[in-house]
Amino acid sequence: MGVLRDLSVSQQLGLLFVALFGALTLATLVAFLVTLREGTESDVAKRESFGRDLRAVWVASILFWTAWAAGPLISTLLFGVVSFIALRELITLTHTRRADHRSLLLGFFVVLPTQYLLVGLRHFDLFSVFIPVYVFLAIAVVSAFGNDPRRFLERAATIQWGIMVCVYGISHAPALLLLELPGYAGRGAFLVLFLVAVVAIAQIVQESASRRLRRRPVARAISRSFSWRAWGLGVLSAGLLGGLLYWATPFKPIAALLMACVAGGCGTLGEFVMKALKRDAGVRNWGGQASVTGAVGLLDRIAPLCFAAPVFFHAVRWHFHL
Repeated sequence: MGVLRDLSVSQQLGLLFVALFGALTLATLVAFLVTLREGTESDVAKRESFGRDLRAVWVASILFWTAWAAGPLISTLLFGVVSFIALRELITLTHTRRADHRSLLLGFFVVLPTQYLLVGLRHFDLFSVFIPVYVFLAIAVVSAFGNDPRRFLERAATIQWGIMVCVYGISHAPALLLLELPGYAGRGAFLVLFLVAVVAIAQIVQESASRRLRRRPVARAISRSFSWRAWGLGVLSAGLLGGLLYWATPFKPIAALLMACVAGGCGTLGEFVMKALKRDAGVRNWGGQASVTGAVGLLDRIAPLCFAAPVFFHAVRWHFHL
């Protein structure tokens, strides 16, 4: 660990991306070899599902590398595009009326670019309260000017919730890249990778454990795979991985373990909440055949990150008294 810490920033980042793309290449090769074997329809379906997930990880990794290599401005714009697509997926599948058009225009073309502008300018204090305080109130006012009281509270809350998750939540990922920590300059990419890794492992372990353990779902009508035991195992696995990756972070081992537990736990809870939203919308996934958005299910892929990123970001700032 000491040798890794003594490497220069460019050497550490180079090692990071070599390890990341090396692992993905190995996983892709193994997945290809598995497809050469015969199997049941269930096995084929699982392979196809894994293949889709693997392709999504490849795309996310390439975008992650591009964001880091292109610099803070391009990375912030890239995450802004992700927010736009995710918000479009969510809003299109929820109930809105003509009177909500002003609020939607405000959300897409004023709130979203302003939020990412604050991120790019590193105004973290204002960026942290802009949407939860000012935008929440503004959306209600603008919606009222639509002169349509039918299901007003539900419609306003839908737009507020969409902006909160798809814009506010995701915007904390590029904020991590720009966060200046003592003795950790230029290493923001490690924090983002740390966050994504622990959230992903928590989700994978939680889903795997729910299939193998005796199921006691917390809310059967929303998800039959979410139980407290499986969730606890997911959080524990995230903590263990975070402890092993402490060398890539500004944290000490115990702090890294606790931060990983918090991020992993929030991520799996976020996925659980998104399942409730999908049930309410009557679709299995945001980009499936039932979707009218024409999108590719981006919100399905980033749902855990939408919840974990803001909690992790503010936990980091609190830890370092920033």
